[in-house]
Amino acid sequence: MAGEPNHYDDLETRSADQRETELSAALSRQVAHAKANAPYFSKLLADVDPAAVDSRQALAGLPVTRKSDLHDLQAGDLPFGGLTAVAPGKLRRIFQSPGPLYDPEGFGPDSWRTARAFHAAGFRAGDIIHNTFAYHLTPAGVMIETGAHALGCAVIPAGVGQTEQQVLAISNIRPRGYAGTPSFLKIILEKGREMGADLSSLKKASVAAEPLPPPLRDEIAGYGIDVLQWYGTADLGLIAYETPDPDGMTVDEGVIVEIVRPGTGDPVSEGEVGEVVVTTFNAAYPLIRFATGDLSAVLAGTSPCGRTNMRLKGWMGRADQSTKVKGMFVHPSQVAQLVKRHPEITRARLVVDQVDGRDIMTLHCEAPGDADADAIAETLQAVFKLKGRVELARPDSLANDGKVIDDRRSYD
Repeated sequence: MAGEPNHYDDLETRSADQRETELSAALSRQVAHAKANAPYFSKLLADVDPAAVDSRQALAGLPVTRKSDLHDLQAGDLPFGGLTAVAPGKLRRIFQSPGPLYDPEGFGPDSWRTARAFHAAGFRAGDIIHNTFAYHLTPAGVMIETGAHALGCAVIPAGVGQTEQQVLAISNIRPRGYAGTPSFLKIILEKGREMGADLSSLKKASVAAEPLPPPLRDEIAGYGIDVLQWYGTADLGLIAYETPDPDGMTVDEGVIVEIVRPGTGDPVSEGEVGEVVVTTFNAAYPLIRFATGDLSAVLAGTSPCGRTNMRLKGWMGRADQSTKVKGMFVHPSQVAQLVKRHPEITRARLVVDQVDGRDIMTLHCEAPGDADADAIAETLQAVFKLKGRVELARPDSLANDGKVIDDRRSYD
């Protein structure tokens, strides 16, 4: 690796202009590759000229593929819904996640690009990493292992459960690093203290798959362990990761990340909470504008650690806010459809509540005071096939939390 010791490679410290130029060139090639080799994208992008998809602005004009649609897509064309660019028999591994969803792994080192996150967390060649992510059918364990091997680390394939055996393995083998969920690390450390075991070899931890609230981070740090988290999915691999100066999460160099308004493919402004949409350069699984269903927002500026890529605030909840009102589904896409019909609305939130056992919908709209609430209400009924109230709100008064539908009903 050609980068400074604190950086995995020179890609992390590129200028913004250089990164965008290189990503744009790779983007056109990836769109062409997906269109030519993945049957699903051949149909989805039938009218798209890949050469014209040479910028973020052009990318934003392509349709979104949602993770929430994968189950139905795959069920209709097993095992991958036509989204892979190679035949199943030419893959390295095929995994099954709950759903079921099938996740492909292509050949090549570090297929999920997790080595970059582990390097940021302080793992180095020659380290031993205790890996507590599952190996059985699901890809999480292998996602860690391939990244660790790319760094030159040895791996203890611990998997989940059997806490006492894990404590024994750590105390005997003396790994320097831990990979897994932060909550299970806490369980292992507490069990080690209970057993009187020496787990002091653990100095670094790279955690994922669940939140890392400050009290838990501090508790782990109390054991002498520096812990950083990363964010990724089985479909996409690494998306973003914390660095030694954690201020948000730095986006991986192997993806393009957009933040869009939930229910749409429309990018939001910097700092606004929206859905994470990712385009990956994986040759075997060339996902173009893949909507994760997760919420986040872009942080202004660059990381104090010297990495220059976009930063995310981290995981901020789920974007799929669909719910039922009076027995009928309402979706974020319907809110987006309504807003498009009324350009005077700058932001909208549909609040669903219950009064005397009856479902009540209220659309809160940031709009000028002279906006026609009655006309908006008519559109609401036409789009949702349900009646609802409309309340006008002043600009920037609605919470910036990515919520488009806020279901406040309680069934206790």
